[in-house]
Amino acid sequence: MNKIFSIDGIDNDSFNEVGEHLYNNLKPILDDNRTIIFLCIGSDRSTGDSLGPLVGHNIKEFKNKNIYVYGSLYYPVHSQNLDEVLKKIYESFNDPYIVAIDASLGSFQNVGRVFIENKPLFPGLALNKDLPPVGDLSVTGVVNVSGNFEFMVLQNTRLYTVVTLAEFIAKGISYSIDKLMSKDDLVESLTNY
Repeated sequence: MNKIFSIDGIDNDSFNEVGEHLYNNLKPILDDNRTIIFLCIGSDRSTGDSLGPLVGHNIKEFKNKNIYVYGSLYYPVHSQNLDEVLKKIYESFNDPYIVAIDASLGSFQNVGRVFIENKPLFPGLALNKDLPPVGDLSVTGVVNVSGNFEFMVLQNTRLYTVVTLAEFIAKGISYSIDKLMSKDDLVESLTNY
């Protein structure tokens, strides 16, 4: 059964709750010596779709032998290169555990909420793009209201909402990584991108 974790990411300073939830999901994966990939999906050319690259930009310094970050402002992972990046990940790592991070559209009352689910996410769904499901664990931030003209909605999403959600998610991820590893084991380095 898939239990959905949800928290307000705008008016809430409880990023440690996100971190604890991620820690509880990722600890058994790391204990099994599997590689964890944070795959931050989105485009830096659309405000509403830039959540993933902003999260990746904020966590890009975290890298060690079992944790990698793909997708950032410098090298976004989006609909045009997603298949290529996934192919590279699966060629480079044996049985990686992918945490997929992306923006989403939702109901008015969910704008600003972060959802974490033990299932893949479907990038590009709001824009009717035919992309493969991605991830073992999905982290989505609801950046705006869904409805008609999703492309225009994403283009006209408040930057404040996206940046605040991205910082909140990145702090939660950083919290979980710090808890998963001792400071001595954490190697600061630029990511692959």
